[in-house]
Amino acid sequence: MTGVIEIRTYRAKAPMRAPLLDLLRSRAFPLQRDLGLKILGPFPSHEDDVTFVWLRGFPDAASRVRLKAAFYEGADWLGGLSAEVMPMLDNYGAVVVQDTIDLWSRWPPEAL
Repeated sequence: MTGVIEIRTYRAKAPMRAPLLDLLRSRAFPLQRDLGLKILGPFPSHEDDVTFVWLRGFPDAASRVRLKAAFYEGADWLGGLSAEVMPMLDNYGAVVVQDTIDLWSRWPPEAL
């Protein structure tokens, strides 16, 4: 089993980065952790005041599909969290990489 890591890059609408980070830390990240995802970050850009990166880890590619569906099709996301998060974002993207260094097994707990 090979872990999978998403390197997620977000660009918040100005001046929404701080409130967006607060919302992710307080609500979105805990919900994802409760489902079994591992979160590392966020890491605000040193070069601007709107960009940040965070990592989301999965034990393998199959669990990535299942766990993402559990979050994005879940009552919390569909019941209001999406409506709070999405208006604060200018754009976002992800690069999915193989966990070649086995970060999954050494992931820091509650790493924010």
